[in-house]
Amino acid sequence: MPADDLSLLIDFAQEAGRIAKQYWREDPEMWDKPDGHGPVTEADLAIDKMLRANLLAARPDYGWLSEETEDDLGRLSKQRVFVVDPIDGTRSFIAGERSFSHSLAVVENGVVTAGVVYLPMLDRLYTAGLGFGAQLNGEALQVAMPKPETETQVLAARPNMDAENWPGGTPLFRRTYRPSLAYRMALVGQGRFDGMLTLRQSWEWDIAAGTLIVQEAGGRVLDRTGQALRFNNAKPRVPGVIAAEPGLHARLMARRSGQPLDEDGLDPAL
Repeated sequence: MPADDLSLLIDFAQEAGRIAKQYWREDPEMWDKPDGHGPVTEADLAIDKMLRANLLAARPDYGWLSEETEDDLGRLSKQRVFVVDPIDGTRSFIAGERSFSHSLAVVENGVVTAGVVYLPMLDRLYTAGLGFGAQLNGEALQVAMPKPETETQVLAARPNMDAENWPGGTPLFRRTYRPSLAYRMALVGQGRFDGMLTLRQSWEWDIAAGTLIVQEAGGRVLDRTGQALRFNNAKPRVPGVIAAEPGLHARLMARRSGQPLDEDGLDPAL
């Protein structure tokens, strides 16, 4: 990772926040995307335009992948690529809620090397550099300490709890929810929640920055099949995400694979 990639992401995540504040609760113009891909607002597009112009001006040899830009597969030939969600949690933004975020990452040869998740209305700036740890507003982050599964809290939408998803038995954690995937991952890195999961296909721009934040805070992140995440794919989606402190992560993957666990969610072989 070039030494100043993270600083570059921080600067323009904060600029994205300034733009978002201009539109927030000001009834921005909005549209529905084709094929049921959700809403988009003039704020999303304004932030995307700003990010693309400034980040690529600073790094003209990098590729570009954003939720709000028509995909250019020329990015596949690039060693490094920006992976950006101008506003993650657009529905929350439209509703005037504070939990939307800006998610910016640099990916090098499929691996996230710098990531920022910024929540401007909450003044929370989550950052991570590969090999340099993760921080919230400059303070080092660490994932939650291990505990029995029945005492853990996991961020997940209700459909993820369907029994068919868990051959080893439905997990015993307490489920809660936040609308932004990037924010959910950042909260796991912060240690405020023990884990997060989504078993649906997930867009890279929603999870790239958060993946590095969790990993650099000492957590584990795999897809729903137990494979490591790789980014800058031709079709920029991955088969779900399970992110958690290592002990809980192992138990969740065991439940996914049908491995027997005891009443506390522990592997009886341990």
